[in-house]
Amino acid sequence: MHLAAHFPGVNNTTVWSDPDAGSQIDFASFVHLAKTAERGGFDFFFLAEGLRLREMKGRIHDLDVMGRPESLTVLAALAGATSRLGLAATVNSTFNEPYELARRLATLDHLSDGRAAWNVVTSWDAFTGENFRRGGYLPQSDRYTRAREALQTVRELWDSWDADALRADRESGEFVTPDQGAFRHQGQHFDISGIFNTPRPPQGHPVIIQAGDSEEGREFAASDADVIFSRHSVPEEARAFFKDVKSRLARYGRRPDDLKILPAVTVVLGDTEDEAAERAAAIRRAQVSAPTALAYIEGIWGRDFSGYDPDGPLPDLEPDAGEGVSKGRAQFRGDRVAIARRWRELADTRGLTIRELVIEATGRQTFVGTPEAVAGQMDGYVQGEASDGFILVPHLTPTGLDEFVDRVVPLLRERGSLRAEYTGATLREHLGLREPRTGGEKA
Repeated sequence: MHLAAHFPGVNNTTVWSDPDAGSQIDFASFVHLAKTAERGGFDFFFLAEGLRLREMKGRIHDLDVMGRPESLTVLAALAGATSRLGLAATVNSTFNEPYELARRLATLDHLSDGRAAWNVVTSWDAFTGENFRRGGYLPQSDRYTRAREALQTVRELWDSWDADALRADRESGEFVTPDQGAFRHQGQHFDISGIFNTPRPPQGHPVIIQAGDSEEGREFAASDADVIFSRHSVPEEARAFFKDVKSRLARYGRRPDDLKILPAVTVVLGDTEDEAAERAAAIRRAQVSAPTALAYIEGIWGRDFSGYDPDGPLPDLEPDAGEGVSKGRAQFRGDRVAIARRWRELADTRGLTIRELVIEATGRQTFVGTPEAVAGQMDGYVQGEASDGFILVPHLTPTGLDEFVDRVVPLLRERGSLRAEYTGATLREHLGLREPRTGGEKA
């Protein structure tokens, strides 16, 4: 079983109002969570990215994080605070250039002795693009073509150096062979040439992570990713997704083990099943506060609901299919009218208030129970080919993983489901991934 830890804070998973919650921007919080994950034998520590503060009705959304530090900078610092844990950053392929991406990720891989990973994401809205000189120029249909070419170009830059090329001979005065680092790329989105000034990363290529459930996203993962960050946490859906994506690998000359599928999950523990269920319900209610419930409804309906009671019934209003009131929230993409129709049917069928509807419609804790029960459920997912492991998203910063590592990890190790200790040094070794050949081919 492969495990990763996601630092919360970019959505309403985080219960920042809990008395036990700490800072979401202090470096000490990142260190605590990373060291806890390493103590639990996790494969990697995963940071999200936000390129613009989200807004509701023209105001900064109250669930966003002001002052959140840039991910690669944080991970570079964490390289010195950890020794085995992989370090994964979400970095946008729409608003970053291949040369700088390749250099920053290669540098992190060198600083961490081969523990870097890149979660390749795209930007879909002009609102985010307003922070960049290109604005919202990139049509949504082109976002994956640019992402694929960006990744291809970055790999070409990494491959422009041989693994053993960096050397300095004092007698001859030779530092490096003249052809190292030379590159030339001509494509639809990038036309660049020059000398790449960072030696080949220790892993050859840092691990590539991708998140996406669309047809384009699944194909992108099958062709180019090492890990896919899945949103499927219902067993039947997870198994179908697992089978579908793994079946696509062969046409790219890849084996099933060349891609690890890791859904995002939450865990709530208790000494009894009833206690765990009560805790889960309390956490979920805290995650969907009254303002959060109205924000979700407004984002779907595209209307101002500030005059309605979040603990009252859903008003009889039709959704506005226009631009809406929410900016920068990916979960409000798609056919909002169809989503609103499904939500209304759910509210009417179950007699739910606005807040109860949002709690019900936006998901709940994945694994709830005693440590023994949770260990068994997680093991069953992996043995049943619903996933290769999990990315844990705790609701508290920075102590949200402590109980899981203290109470569930030992049980997983007793089952033989989780490593007792690290046997490799690099993230590729943790994940059981083959090293890429120069030129970007799979070994």
